[in-house]
Amino acid sequence: MTAWTSGELARIGEATELTIQAQRPDGTLRRPLPVWVVRDGDHVYVRSYRGESGAWYRAVRSSGAGHIRAGGVEKDVTFAAVTDTATDDRIDEAYRTKYRSYGAAYIGPMTTPAARATTLELTPR
Repeated sequence: MTAWTSGELARIGEATELTIQAQRPDGTLRRPLPVWVVRDGDHVYVRSYRGESGAWYRAVRSSGAGHIRAGGVEKDVTFAAVTDTATDDRIDEAYRTKYRSYGAAYIGPMTTPAARATTLELTPR
């Protein structure tokens, strides 16, 4: 397993958005879509504010692999579902802290049970 470097983690953590592309079965990438991204220690996470109905979320869950760009970092990644309540609690707080200037109307949907159920950890490959 490949790990993020400290520089990559810092740049991704500071980026407002991450551009995400799911990998198709033939290896090509779907169109890039911007999503909010948070960092928790040495880990990087994304969520679908639309829950499981988010098209990008369904695509990356189906493929398990894709490509991201954020803060000058560009990487092929794998996506793994997060099922740990304590981790989800920390991710909720990371979203509230990082995006507080956007207000409750935007942060609220990112911390609902439906969004929490879509928390994905990104790992470089």
